[in-house]
Amino acid sequence: MSMFSRNKRRLSADLNTASLPDLIFTVLFFFMIVTNMKHDELKVNLRMPEGKQLEKLTNKSNTLYIYIGQTTRDRSDNGTESVCMQVNDRYVAIEELACYVQDVRSRMSPEDQKNMKVSIKADRNAPMGFVNDVKQILRSSYVLDIVYSAETERQR
Repeated sequence: MSMFSRNKRRLSADLNTASLPDLIFTVLFFFMIVTNMKHDELKVNLRMPEGKQLEKLTNKSNTLYIYIGQTTRDRSDNGTESVCMQVNDRYVAIEELACYVQDVRSRMSPEDQKNMKVSIKADRNAPMGFVNDVKQILRSSYVLDIVYSAETERQR
């Protein structure tokens, strides 16, 4: 007779999965609360021009947004609002634009650097000379893929 019997049925411990949905929803809510969606806070007054043939921008991860419009902070001394430029979330002077674009580009991966786009969202009353100056600076920084943003034309 042996001490250990081979005829005994082996008992397996079953895993209780009753609390698994609670755990999954807790993790889901945690990520929903912690994750921050990127939204630019507009610091310029912007009324976009209207267009007829518009295409939606597909890949927005490697896009730099430039907003051109009237400043919302304060008025200049002579009572007229001045034109200013906001790049992503901060004001950038036109003289600093090339350095700022190079800095943003250096933080991107090499794959995104090749596909970098600039979306210009200019006010419909912004001076075209200012927009052209921005475009020339982007061209000298070798940013050649420029997209102009507009709203869809309203039905009249």
